[in-house]
Amino acid sequence: MPNTPNPTHHPAALAKALIQSARPLQAYKNLVIYTAFFFTLNEAWALGDLPAAATLLARLTLAFILFQLLAAAVYLLNDIIDAPNDRLHPRKRLRPVASGRLPMPVAWTAAALSFTIALAGACLLSPIFAAVAATYALINIAYTLLLKRIVLVDIFVISSGMVLRVIAGAALMQVPISPWLYLCTALFALMLALVKRRSQLAANGDLAVQQRATLGGYTLASLNQLIDIAAATALIAYSLYTFTAPNLPPNNAMMITIPFVAFGIFRYILLASTSDKGEDPERLLLSDRPLIAALLLWIATAFAILLLFRP
Repeated sequence: MPNTPNPTHHPAALAKALIQSARPLQAYKNLVIYTAFFFTLNEAWALGDLPAAATLLARLTLAFILFQLLAAAVYLLNDIIDAPNDRLHPRKRLRPVASGRLPMPVAWTAAALSFTIALAGACLLSPIFAAVAATYALINIAYTLLLKRIVLVDIFVISSGMVLRVIAGAALMQVPISPWLYLCTALFALMLALVKRRSQLAANGDLAVQQRATLGGYTLASLNQLIDIAAATALIAYSLYTFTAPNLPPNNAMMITIPFVAFGIFRYILLASTSDKGEDPERLLLSDRPLIAALLLWIATAFAILLLFRP
């Protein structure tokens, strides 16, 4: 009997599997690359040089794409290494690599190409940006191979990825931004990572440790306490940022945005504790209308304040 082609290995099926492995919904993480641009609008646009601002925005968009490629390579590597454990998870077993829809050789090749293209493009864009991108890649490779197996270290490494994205954007723009902004980013990312671990532990019960070894070092009670600490310090740090950062309007108008941030934090924690979406932050962030509304109101209000009240 002649061999019949495997439909999952058809080019179109492989392309779909590769896109799924790249986690396109997690692109929101790379949007923080624009942070420095957003929070220096009142300085850059005050000069009236719109062509220069457009060029800078185009460079940041290219940086966003390069980080998206870099993140895709990290996700592929993670799926390759974690395939045996993913097959024990009710949802992760459906991932392309774990399910066999994406053959290992194709996954390895795609990861290597993504790393190469992303880092080569970063070098062409800016040496400083390339150094930050390479640091991000090395930390995440170390995370995939070792660090994610160490309790608490795994959480801090996840948080560092968001901070490095903010640094990458600032390095490309060659502008200083407030240390408070780095701190806020780190604390918000830390809170998201802790909520994710809590949801993984709560949802998977006795299988949780088999799926991720570090979950054996956490308890629901300890994670709840850590989430409370991270959320409270994140809100305090953002509040202090709004009236201490030197590049913000001197009339402290940015404090108007604090309620949106507080609502977003409280809403996120509430949803994560009462649903099964906490394992996937993007599912929460992109599916809850009140949360989306709070984010859009924060962006609109902050944008208006930065343009109307220049220092």
